[in-house]
Amino acid sequence: MYPTGALIVNLRPNTFSPARHLTVCIKPFRDSSGANIYLEKTGELRLLVPDGGGRPGRVQCFGLEQGGLFVEATPQQDIGRRTTGFQYELIRRHRASDLHELSAPCRPCSDTEVLLAVCTSDFAVRGSIQEVTHEPERQDSAIHLRVSRLYRQKSRVFEPAPEGDGHWQGRVRTLLECGVRPGHGDFLFTGHMHFGEARLGCAPRFKDFQRMYRDAQERGLNPCEVGTD
Repeated sequence: MYPTGALIVNLRPNTFSPARHLTVCIKPFRDSSGANIYLEKTGELRLLVPDGGGRPGRVQCFGLEQGGLFVEATPQQDIGRRTTGFQYELIRRHRASDLHELSAPCRPCSDTEVLLAVCTSDFAVRGSIQEVTHEPERQDSAIHLRVSRLYRQKSRVFEPAPEGDGHWQGRVRTLLECGVRPGHGDFLFTGHMHFGEARLGCAPRFKDFQRMYRDAQERGLNPCEVGTD
């Protein structure tokens, strides 16, 4: 609160893990103000989050070996209350599908990425898009899903539908720039939890996933077994 001066924040995991295998992601609070946040290494600064600029809540990621965070208060003309704050996550570099959601969420996944995602994601479901709510102020879209098959989930992203017909329902998020729209047909939806929200990862049409899985199974390359009926 009332930031003045500057400080360096060095982020470290609470278990031993080489820095070269970790990625740091930070998400500023929506009302964060009063300071610039830089990536700093050996005195060189790269601006990550400008004071009062950029997209609210935008996630920025960088390799842990690239440096630490340098938070520097900006000169103010008044004495109004200001608070600078952000959340952070440390992600193991081998979670490629995890980083895909944060660094390139609009890019279609390769067959290999889809097959890994269905086995390692925080959620993997078969379902359809019921509604899409765009939130320009967050530069985000909320995708409301109706789920016919639940393969895996954490944090109870999906709850049984109130109709009691065996379906599930839930909401996942992605960037507004991805241009997601409601459509017909079933998809495989996968993704991870980031900063308390379910973020969409790989999401091919279900018939395409069935083809990918069948081809990999014939070659003995599928990383796990799931039902594709």
